[in-house]
Amino acid sequence: MNEPNFWDDSQSSNKILKELKFLKGCVDPFENIGDKLAELKELTEISAEEEEMLEQIHQEVSSLEEEVNKLETKSLLSGEFDRNNAILSINAGAGGTESCDWANMLLRMYTRWADNKRYQVTTTDLLPGEEAGVKNVTLRIEGDMVYGFLKGEKGVHRLVRISPFDSNRRRHTSFVSVDVIPEIEDDIEIEIDEDELRIDIFRSSGPGGQSVNTTDSAVRITHLPTNIVVQCQNERSQLQNKQTAMKILRARLYEKKLKEQEAVMAKEYGAKQKIEWGSQIRSYVMHPYNMVKDHRTEAETGNVPRVMDGDLELFTEAYLRWKPDNN
Repeated sequence: MNEPNFWDDSQSSNKILKELKFLKGCVDPFENIGDKLAELKELTEISAEEEEMLEQIHQEVSSLEEEVNKLETKSLLSGEFDRNNAILSINAGAGGTESCDWANMLLRMYTRWADNKRYQVTTTDLLPGEEAGVKNVTLRIEGDMVYGFLKGEKGVHRLVRISPFDSNRRRHTSFVSVDVIPEIEDDIEIEIDEDELRIDIFRSSGPGGQSVNTTDSAVRITHLPTNIVVQCQNERSQLQNKQTAMKILRARLYEKKLKEQEAVMAKEYGAKQKIEWGSQIRSYVMHPYNMVKDHRTEAETGNVPRVMDGDLELFTEAYLRWKPDNN
């Protein structure tokens, strides 16, 4: 950074600044904890017989323990793409309005989670439900360690509740699938042949606004060899929508490449690969009792409103401790 030509290339310099911020975020908390621990040891020796001071020291130790736990959780985020931004997709399952409403509830939950962590959320594509909620939505979430925290959310989420859409007040079960992939940096080589792309331009749908629903700016890209389809209609210009869609396409192609490699390895070692829409990873029960339970880690809580308001720490941390090497 002290080089005189450091700022000549803004893209390169911003990447280095981002790296510096990340490294400081790893080192500084560790050093601060060490300093606080040393201070508490000295204070304990000086105030060994003063009850009031010992009570204060006990509170400081509890606070320090929380910091250590947070640092330990962060240390589990060591996967290749854990530091990357994430592309999160929510898709309503069978069940019509019920599932679309459940998808909308999950959309709010993840948006609130991101807001609480001060991450930036961009809706790149959204298809509203016919009566309520959303059929599917794709979010781009930017920030440090986003993919690392969210990678355990991939799978089917199950809701059990008294339906607000049923006049007979019957209990309904709804399913929604959540997919999470890391946004791939430009230095990862993914070959995309422009001749193998079909690019369709169409008019944006959804709520109105400046330049929305008035110009053909939305972009849909189909990768013909794999039949992967991505689209973006959030940006105001066709060029911006195309750039965002290409980012998502690169991420999905890289994910496909990794899955193919995993399938080959599994076949070599005689493992059976599940080929299905997704496995149920978590249940959210609002009737006849209140409980959110993760079926992989066994983590659970009875405070459903808190979880739906974006407090996912219990589940994201439990997943990292359950399978810290999972990417």
